[in-house]
Amino acid sequence: MTDEGPWRPVSPHSAALPGAGGIRHPDTLKNVNSQPPVDVVLIGGGIMSATLGTLIKQLQPDWSIEVYERLGEVAQESSNAWNNAGTGHAALCELNYMPGGADGTVTADKAVAINEQFQVSRQLWSHLVETGVLPEPEKFINATPHMTFVRGKANVEYLRRRYAVLQDQPLFAGMEYSEDPAMIGEWTPLLTKKRHPRQKIAATRVESGTDVDFGALTRYLLDNLAEQGAKINLNHQVTGLKKQSDGTWRLKLLNLVGRYKRTVDARFVFVGAGGGALPLLQQSGIPEIKGFAGFPISGQFLRTKNPKIVAQHKAKVYGKAAVGAPPMSVPHLDTRIVDGEPSLMFGPYAGFTPKFLKTSTWFDLPFSIRPHNLWPMIAVALNNFDLIKYLAVELVATREKKMKALQEFMPTAKMEDWELITAGQRVQVMKKDSQAGGVLQFGTEVITAADGSIAGLLGASPGASTAAPIMVDLLKRCFPEQYSSWEPKLREMIPSLGTTLSADRVVAAESLARTAAVLHLPA
Repeated sequence: MTDEGPWRPVSPHSAALPGAGGIRHPDTLKNVNSQPPVDVVLIGGGIMSATLGTLIKQLQPDWSIEVYERLGEVAQESSNAWNNAGTGHAALCELNYMPGGADGTVTADKAVAINEQFQVSRQLWSHLVETGVLPEPEKFINATPHMTFVRGKANVEYLRRRYAVLQDQPLFAGMEYSEDPAMIGEWTPLLTKKRHPRQKIAATRVESGTDVDFGALTRYLLDNLAEQGAKINLNHQVTGLKKQSDGTWRLKLLNLVGRYKRTVDARFVFVGAGGGALPLLQQSGIPEIKGFAGFPISGQFLRTKNPKIVAQHKAKVYGKAAVGAPPMSVPHLDTRIVDGEPSLMFGPYAGFTPKFLKTSTWFDLPFSIRPHNLWPMIAVALNNFDLIKYLAVELVATREKKMKALQEFMPTAKMEDWELITAGQRVQVMKKDSQAGGVLQFGTEVITAADGSIAGLLGASPGASTAAPIMVDLLKRCFPEQYSSWEPKLREMIPSLGTTLSADRVVAAESLARTAAVLHLPA
């Protein structure tokens, strides 16, 4: 790889591709090898590419943008509504962001940081609704209380300590706590109906929680990008990418319908291909990807659309993960609103497949092994025996056992009311570590080349919920020369940019109230 220094845009007259914007169907595409480089190429038609493309188009409308999605529709992998839980991850209910210490102490630092990130996304979405980029908010986000529910004396004591820490945090204002079954039953009857009266339980509730249809959100953002001149190329797989001597990237493309190949040159490339990002970044040859590997975890949910059951539960209720379970396997009973239709989902039930995407091949994991990431992978396996044991147990779990897990949340659950659906693949980050040899990271990681000409996103939760702050940070890292001139517009879109809402109770309340009004959510 050559190092040509920071990427610089050319004038819009020499960078723009001819032709109108819009979704490009494969039977109308021509060879574009002789055309000038595209300013921005986004690989993958998910929420990350849609968010980054939207930000760039708002900040630099004269830059040309092309999106390449290998499937026939966008938002069909992790961003699809049925491939994720749709939780607007704000740490209001997710206990894994506030684990108890060995001495019983509970700290709010990570939970507050996650909430701060979600507020950035809320502010961006609010701005895009106000400016007409996004439609009425009910089409992609709906008010859904976020609750935490625990059973047993030790867990109740832990939740009480967690509540005591969070109730004074500005971004968690309005959180309620109860150990009274009658009160919890008022919040959501399915948790307490026919539950043993002597079982000790506790719950917290925040009414301002949300259910987000990230699939719909992605489609609306990409539709608007197309209207603004971006080209959304479906059924196109990126089969290779290489740095050129002039600093641009040459992408090899395969049209999966017409079965013909072509190339496109780009000044900046973002790899937002979900689980497919790791192999592409490895192909790029950038040294920053060395030592990284992926650990794929699949999942399933139980789902019901029975209106009598759905009507009794309006909340996302999170519990505690089983011993040895990864944070993404925290059990939760969720209200989902997809295409305007409410339903309930419970899960996830973890599984394993070497595939990095639902629609990819079983060779993804073995083909991703390199000399530089082999030891980190071995070290992760040696240091995470509890996780391996947990996955082995989950793989052989019967449908009856899955129903029993649901009945611990909802004692009245009956098998005939629920169907089992397969969720999206999650590829957790494994990376080298100087002390442990390798660590398994349950989060997201942005990989950026030294010259800022290519970047990609690895990892999973809280991913989609924090797409806006992740992409703003990427802009700062990859476009340092342009970023200062973009800041005024960014602050217009995201008023809290560069500040900490949780540091000022009044400012936090004002921001929450403003975005709630625009997005039609409780203040």
